[in-house]
Amino acid sequence: MSIVRKLFDFLVTGHVVLVSPALSVEGPRYSVLEGLTPAFEREQVRSLLRSLDTASVVGLRDRAILAIFTYTACRAGAVAKLRVKDFRPEGTQWILLLHEKRSKARKIPVRADLQGYLEAYIQAAGINPEDKDAPLFRSTVRKTKLLTDRAMTPGDILRMLKRRLKDSGLPLNFTCHSFRTTTITDLIEQGVPLEDVQYLAGHAAPSTTRLYSRKRQAVTRNIVERISI
Repeated sequence: MSIVRKLFDFLVTGHVVLVSPALSVEGPRYSVLEGLTPAFEREQVRSLLRSLDTASVVGLRDRAILAIFTYTACRAGAVAKLRVKDFRPEGTQWILLLHEKRSKARKIPVRADLQGYLEAYIQAAGINPEDKDAPLFRSTVRKTKLLTDRAMTPGDILRMLKRRLKDSGLPLNFTCHSFRTTTITDLIEQGVPLEDVQYLAGHAAPSTTRLYSRKRQAVTRNIVERISI
């Protein structure tokens, strides 16, 4: 229907026809109540973070990245764009300045454990705090545990996640966006006001935030478990 409407709009604009016959035709309605991104269980995220070998700088890097996903609900693109200057003190706390899609910038307070993960990684990587425009998270030299000076791409981060999922024995269908879904669901289930969760997620409308919640899915699972057949 959308294609037909555009065709007749073009014909009306070009004076080929006087009126579009598609104007009065109602198209099918499509309603999405819940997103399709798979969400972690809380213990799966904890298990994933615990499974990382932090004896190397790569393990420290990966732990910091996955913790950022968990505790800020940001996207992989925002993590890839982080620079050294984007992790900084502000007042009595540290913040991450996240650069999201459509040039949106969000300041997210850094909780104590995430701050510790970031500081441990920065120290092990030998990152100079004065090199403010340098990438925060850097790629490795092939399969070695040596870091380059180049920033990780969203693709690099996704591949890292898949490796870590495989190593920890977790399903490989999870993606970087699964952390975002999991965090939003967790906060909504705890009764955090929707507008506060919306602000953390950086959504323009609360309806978008609701799509990320898997609370309805959990309720449905409880119902089907009660079927006595």
